[in-house]
Amino acid sequence: MNLDGIITSQREYFSTGETLPVSFRIKMLRRLYDAVKRREDDICRALKSDLGKSAPEAFMCEVGLTMTEISYMIRHVKRFAREKRVRTPLAQFAARSYTKASPYGSVLIMSPWNYPFLLTVEPLADAIAAGNTVVVKPSAYSPATSEIVREIIEECFDAKYVVCITGGRKENAELLAKKFDMIFFTGSTNVGKEVLRHAAENLTPTVLELGGKSPCIVDETAKIPLAARRIVFGKFLNCGQTCVAPDYILCHESVKDELTANLKREITRQFGETPINNPDFGKIINEKHFDRLLFLIKWEKVVCGGVYCREMLKIAPTVMTDVAWEDDVMSEEIFGPILPILTYKSAEEILSILHNKPNPLAMYVFSESPKMQKLLTTRLSFGGGCINDCVIHLATSEMPFGGVGESGMGSYHGKAGFDAFSHTKSIVDKKTFMDLGMRYQPYRGFYQKLIRFFLK
Repeated sequence: MNLDGIITSQREYFSTGETLPVSFRIKMLRRLYDAVKRREDDICRALKSDLGKSAPEAFMCEVGLTMTEISYMIRHVKRFAREKRVRTPLAQFAARSYTKASPYGSVLIMSPWNYPFLLTVEPLADAIAAGNTVVVKPSAYSPATSEIVREIIEECFDAKYVVCITGGRKENAELLAKKFDMIFFTGSTNVGKEVLRHAAENLTPTVLELGGKSPCIVDETAKIPLAARRIVFGKFLNCGQTCVAPDYILCHESVKDELTANLKREITRQFGETPINNPDFGKIINEKHFDRLLFLIKWEKVVCGGVYCREMLKIAPTVMTDVAWEDDVMSEEIFGPILPILTYKSAEEILSILHNKPNPLAMYVFSESPKMQKLLTTRLSFGGGCINDCVIHLATSEMPFGGVGESGMGSYHGKAGFDAFSHTKSIVDKKTFMDLGMRYQPYRGFYQKLIRFFLK
């Protein structure tokens, strides 16, 4: 693999200006959309191999969302790329002021293993829409899906425009040692720090989509049976390996028992009496993460689940109660099918606890109280979230998705995705038919009065 040659060829191609016309971008997006649609069955089979995802879940959470983002960009990229006129201050008369979105150039997209198709091809669509050339690096932990991604990219694009590089840590390190014009990374906080460290060497703009311990708050006014149903869906989707999954429940002490009972009922309802034998319930990505998750379980606190099978890399949906903040399961992002339940007594206690925690990627509030909803969504810092639901806020191209603080920087999806891969130029087109002399020396009294009038 000649990385220097690949990057040089992409820079040379970008410098020709061929990626800039909106008509070209739309043509490439349509080509990508058609390839994804045509290879849907292959993609679903790869996701089944890597993560045990059923075909309905693979389409709902990966293929379908990817196609939605690509088609959204096809419909809107012409408007996104258009110059936008802004008001010109009177002091700059006569002039026309406008902003113009420009692609960064050669960008690097590094994607994770938990949604290996969605989180690779969706940002790729945004990068193409913005007019960049792209190097894509999918995760080595999901080899079947990475291979499908590579095949689709090679089928659709010339390597001087978009190229997919597979491999593991060696290839990651080599890529991060190179200079790109922008880096887009999705993954863990620890690896995100390493990416940012390398990017800083070249002052490379970076978007980091990370994670964290996303709280799910259930107060005493919540509709408990419905809350339990939606929490079970959001938590155990993709076997809990979702960056915005509810990491833990923080519920009012008065509804803990009712909520626990309903969670148990919903797990059986959605996954059956023996979830690990359910063919539609996924698996843990590898043995390393399987062992990490087993270590986090405190068996005496398990009230539901706790069953596992090493041969299948499956852990049944597991609920733990009477959990303390000092327990192992609360020391890191769980990223698996383990749901701890903690309790609180007052809204002030929630604020006190969470203000001292790292900013999560998501927060979920189950409450029928508008006052409680407003208090928590206003006072707490988090990337995004839902009121009375889980996870679904990321399934739209109309809202930006991203973290804050420890959970990431920058956002994408839809217009935000186009902006993430673009630099916005601010341009003043100053006219030449007249030239006011007030800014030039020598500064005279009349002109100084004019300046004060214009600028105050």
